Amino acid sequence: MAELIGSMVILAGAFFLFSAGLGLLRMPDTYTRIQAGTKASTLGNILVLAGLGIYHPDWALKLLIVAYFILMTNPLSSHALSRAAYAIRTPMTPTTMFDALRDENNKTEKEDIAP
Repeated sequence: MAELIGSMVILAGAFFLFSAGLGLLRMPDTYTRIQAGTKASTLGNILVLAGLGIYHPDWALKLLIVAYFILMTNPLSSHALSRAAYAIRTPMTPTTMFDALRDENNKTEKEDIAP
C-alpha cells in the first residue's frame, strides 16, 4: 500500500514538474517564466521527494534535508534572477499594469540627488 501511495505522490510531483516546463514555454516574458518555473518546480520537487520518502522510508532523513535545501534555494535564486533581469532592463510584457520596482528605484535616485 505504501508503494501505491508513494507512486501517486511521485506522479503528482511529475505533473507539477511538467507544468513548470510548460509554463517556461508558454509565459510571455522573463519574469512570469521565472515565477512559473520556480513555484511549480519547487512543489513538484517536494512532492517527488515526499513520494520517495513514502516509497523508501529509510531514506526519509536524507530526503528531508534535500527538500529543505530546495525550499531555501529555489525562491532565493528566482528572486536573484528576477532582480538581475530587471537591472539589465529586460522588457516586460506590454500587458503588465504595474511596475513596483520602477517607483522604488525612482525614489532612491531622487534621494541620492537631493542635498
